[in-house]
Amino acid sequence: MALAKTKYIWMNGRMVGWEEANVHVLTHALHYGSSVFEGIRCYETSRGPAIFRLKEHMVRLKQSADIYMMKLPYTVEELCMAAIEVVKANNLKECYIRPIAFRGTGEMGLQARNPVEVAIAAWPWGPYLGEEGQKKGIRVKVSSHIRPPPNSLPMNAKAGGHYLSSILAKMEAVQA
Repeated sequence: MALAKTKYIWMNGRMVGWEEANVHVLTHALHYGSSVFEGIRCYETSRGPAIFRLKEHMVRLKQSADIYMMKLPYTVEELCMAAIEVVKANNLKECYIRPIAFRGTGEMGLQARNPVEVAIAAWPWGPYLGEEGQKKGIRVKVSSHIRPPPNSLPMNAKAGGHYLSSILAKMEAVQA
């Protein structure tokens, strides 16, 4: 699904314009996958936008960060408020919210001491399988790629690197 550009992203404690929300090419997370994230839905209701289980998602983000020894520089409450601010600032009624914490620049290598940065973006996103997929259904395929075993990585953390096998599986399914 194409990414719909919005106006603002919350990054490291402040609201910045979409174009300003950048990271350096030598960011640790880009080279080593040292990131954790959540995917949160916000739905339009008669009382305004409602973010689904916001606190639970932010608690899980913190737990994932803790597992990977990434000390978040914000509390769960601050992250919840930031997510609400992003939805309001972008005047979104129904959207997808992506909080992400990652190790920034500093050192290269496996010694993960780089400062932890946090960003929260939100953008319009319809049904996960698309309108056509909901109406007509989708084709499925059993992938040749499997999820890593639980003793290889802490699979109870929602970390960026954990999704590589899923990306391969999706590409394989689309090409089938």
